Amino acid sequence: MAGTPGCSDAFTHGLIALFAMGSWVSVNCLWVELPVVVNVLPEGWNLPAYLSVLIAFGNLGPIAVTIMHHCAPGRLNERLLIHCIQLLAVKAAAFLAVFWSHTVTVAGEERSLPFLLLTFVLSLVCCTSNVTFLPFMFRYPPQYIRTFFIGQGLSALFPCIVALGQGVGKVKCKTVNGTVHPEYLEENFPAQNFFWFLFVMLSVSALSFLALTRRQVASQQDAPQQESAAVAATNQNTDETHPLHNGATPVSDDQVQLEEQPPVRTFWTRRNIYLLALLAVSNALTNGVLPSVQSFSCLPYGTMTFHLSVVLGNIANPLACFVAMFVLLRSSAGLGFMSLAGGVFAAYLMALAALSPCPPLLGNPSGVALVVTSWIIFTGLFSYLKVVIGTLLHEAGHAALLWCGISIQAGSLIGALTMFPLVSIYHVFRSSQECVDNCGPG
Repeated sequence: MAGTPGCSDAFTHGLIALFAMGSWVSVNCLWVELPVVVNVLPEGWNLPAYLSVLIAFGNLGPIAVTIMHHCAPGRLNERLLIHCIQLLAVKAAAFLAVFWSHTVTVAGEERSLPFLLLTFVLSLVCCTSNVTFLPFMFRYPPQYIRTFFIGQGLSALFPCIVALGQGVGKVKCKTVNGTVHPEYLEENFPAQNFFWFLFVMLSVSALSFLALTRRQVASQQDAPQQESAAVAATNQNTDETHPLHNGATPVSDDQVQLEEQPPVRTFWTRRNIYLLALLAVSNALTNGVLPSVQSFSCLPYGTMTFHLSVVLGNIANPLACFVAMFVLLRSSAGLGFMSLAGGVFAAYLMALAALSPCPPLLGNPSGVALVVTSWIIFTGLFSYLKVVIGTLLHEAGHAALLWCGISIQAGSLIGALTMFPLVSIYHVFRSSQECVDNCGPG
């Protein structure tokens, strides 16, 4: 009705990527902006510990949604729920931009209560998105799930690029009375502007979802005959489409509710359990374990090494998702081998973090190249793995995508909770000091 099918499909892919971008952009922005806000808020460098705990409490959202699906299957209006949590996130981001630096007195001490409360709200939205956004994608053919993961990759890439433009973490060594001291340079723009950028990102995501739902309704009204013909055609194709998927036309809510209650097939096959386990482990590593020690593995080699690892690693994420749109590995053994390969690089990066502040090849360009390359390959392999598993589970039905989101969230939570005491309580990993020879004698 509007344009050619190719243009329409490309527009839908773009909307889905922008919609998915809003899933974890809030938490990513909060982590990226930590070096700025810790210098202002009274909690100081205890703030990362608070942030980890608040994100953990954000899992109350996925728990509530999972209970709702179990107690009243097919009764939860996912579209309405997504609209609500997106609106909540947009409002929270706006309040964060205005009130992030405000403090209140609690038990005689200054606390950044507005920042902490709004952080909890944004964490709740991000955690809940894994069990709402992914099941919603069942309405679309499998190729769109790969675009969805590209959008999730952008939610990490864009904040990193903006933070680099902001000049986060720039340090200059200054000599005073014969003693070298680190001098932290002022950012190019304040944290308030960065949080307004978060507001814009979330608004774009919400508007993209609104446009998706409107296109969905229009396509169902304009092409009922095309839908019935496509349903008949998909019954003969078991490789890339599902019986409920009408070519590139999204299915209706009624069809999704019917799919939520399969009469014969069971989801809990050995293969699906294996895929969910791989997904949980990969997310534990990429969202919990390795991010907790990224600074320890990179900063001994220099601030530029750290920035390159963060940015290029986040570029590898959507790039791997893009590759998955054309090359899809379906072999269980192949996926297992890929996860082992990614685990090798993860082990190397963990070893560097454990040896901080004096890792191997310190002061050697090959050491910098190895750590940056390892972060790129580690991120790329597990990003590709997650997209492939998401696509395969998409073919198993609506409930499979719900469990896909639960596995992602459970793995991320387990990884974060495992590393939190090691990093913040027992201080197993040691950070390097700026402008000091950390490996010298004495």
